[in-house]
Amino acid sequence: MGQQIRKLLLCTLLLAGSGIVVPQVHAAGQAASRQDTSDVVPQIIKAVSPSVVGIIGKYTGDTAGPDSRYNLTHGSGIVVKADGWIISNAHVMKDLQDAVAVTSDGKTYDIVKTVLDEVSDLALLKVNAKGLKPVKFAAPAAKTQVGDKVIAIGTPVSFSLRNSATVGVISGLNRSVDAAYRLIQSDTAINPGNSGGPLVNLKGEVLGINTLKYAAVDVENMGFAIPADTVQYIVSQLLKSGEVIRPSLGLELEESWPAIVGLPTEAPLTVTGLISDEAREAGIGEGDALYAIDGHRVFSQVDINELFKAYTPGKTVKLLMQSGGDIVARKLVLSQGDPLLNVTGAEGDSDGNTEE
Repeated sequence: MGQQIRKLLLCTLLLAGSGIVVPQVHAAGQAASRQDTSDVVPQIIKAVSPSVVGIIGKYTGDTAGPDSRYNLTHGSGIVVKADGWIISNAHVMKDLQDAVAVTSDGKTYDIVKTVLDEVSDLALLKVNAKGLKPVKFAAPAAKTQVGDKVIAIGTPVSFSLRNSATVGVISGLNRSVDAAYRLIQSDTAINPGNSGGPLVNLKGEVLGINTLKYAAVDVENMGFAIPADTVQYIVSQLLKSGEVIRPSLGLELEESWPAIVGLPTEAPLTVTGLISDEAREAGIGEGDALYAIDGHRVFSQVDINELFKAYTPGKTVKLLMQSGGDIVARKLVLSQGDPLLNVTGAEGDSDGNTEE
């Protein structure tokens, strides 16, 4: 028995010296127990697709062609309430007449009510239906991270391609591009018609609503989605009052050039105009610099819009500002109004080439 043990020890030493790795039983067991997430994708698509609709109608905008049954445009949407409430993009629904929503099982419903919020590019729609399957939104505190696998479902290019699914990963979070609020960046393939459809995680939860992509020569797979928390913020107000009641500083603000081009910066925003009586009463003047609101540093209008999702008009905020060379605190009563989206920098502005 002693000779057998010595032989086993010698064999182990030779294997180790030759660089051959002898796997341990418990390590192999751990590897075998890992779930292959690729097997989950078909299940997620099957579970979420009944909550995704194709939307089609007659386009009546400025670029509409001759009156024809083929003068149609389409997009996507998701069911948020079983009694027929659906979310899509505002740019999908604007100038759309006689629109219908078609579910994954082929049922067609007339859209009887449409409420647009063009600031967020979201639209709330109503169809006369019962028993629809609402989506489940990811919690705001969900630990989404760059590299997570995601699925886009929608109606790309042709209405006959309803409920098409593509798979990719999260490319970036908190992106500030061509929108009033921060967006999720993904390399998941989306095309015209995907707008309004969901970006879904591997739990079957909606992370966001696909809203735009960069489209240019040498640009590939750069799509963006409105995050779930922004969608829920907008939709809750549209359901309650039919409009989004936003707080405003009542100021025209100019972003620093580094902030516009995406460079790291500590530069404040500059006041270029006073819009509300509340702003004038707070003693703010043109040329003053805005550093913080209630202790939160802000560098762009998008920073302010994100912060103000937790505020309402009439609330008093404390602003940290520079005025006449001095750092001062100003108390300001928030007025009501939409954010100013066309904010330019002191040395120019930026432009992007995007499409739905």
